[in-house]
Amino acid sequence: MATYFSDASFKFLRGLARNNERAWFLAHKADYEAHVRGPFLSLLTDLQPALAQVSEHYRSEPKGNGGSLFRIHRDTRFANDKTPYKNWQGARLFHARNKQVEAPAFYLHLQPGNCFVAAGVWHPQPETLRRIRHFIIDNPGSWKAAAHGASFRRRFDLDDDEMLTRMPRGFPQDFELADDLRRKNFAAFRAIDDATMTGTRLRKTIETDLAGLAPFVDYLCAALDLEF
Repeated sequence: MATYFSDASFKFLRGLARNNERAWFLAHKADYEAHVRGPFLSLLTDLQPALAQVSEHYRSEPKGNGGSLFRIHRDTRFANDKTPYKNWQGARLFHARNKQVEAPAFYLHLQPGNCFVAAGVWHPQPETLRRIRHFIIDNPGSWKAAAHGASFRRRFDLDDDEMLTRMPRGFPQDFELADDLRRKNFAAFRAIDDATMTGTRLRKTIETDLAGLAPFVDYLCAALDLEF
């Protein structure tokens, strides 16, 4: 099977982390195109058939702008950190209705020593959070299967970095899945080591992950009245 990324991909990103300035980026833009952006767009193209098998409502768009690949440029307008570039490259496989409503997504992340695949909703709006929490209260059994099933948790971790210290207002304190209601993000992820990221089995590995994450995303779509 084909490879996409290489040691040169990580070399560029490590160099960018050390030299996060416009002059350096422009001098090495050919490396970015050849070893990061170009291979990522190829991967997004090659994932399309497997993603269609997972859900006909999700898209892997290898377009230069407005597609799945995030821009390498940072939005510094409201940030304390004014460095102009991200020292990673990410892409989201998005729901067809994502421009109309907030929707769960699949996500791929390329960064030396910190590559991963993920899915879910990240920093959702308050109304989205409220709807998911109420859906879990109304459908706890299927949430346990989707997010806490043994095979799922052997492969994926739930994001626990941002949790409320107490139960959100208006929700029952004694609910059996109280910890889940305290989540600020409903996301699952799995780390991918650098050797896999640069190896021949990357696409197959990600395709397996997309299928494994599908029930989790399906549940979140149901919570938000989205097709899956």
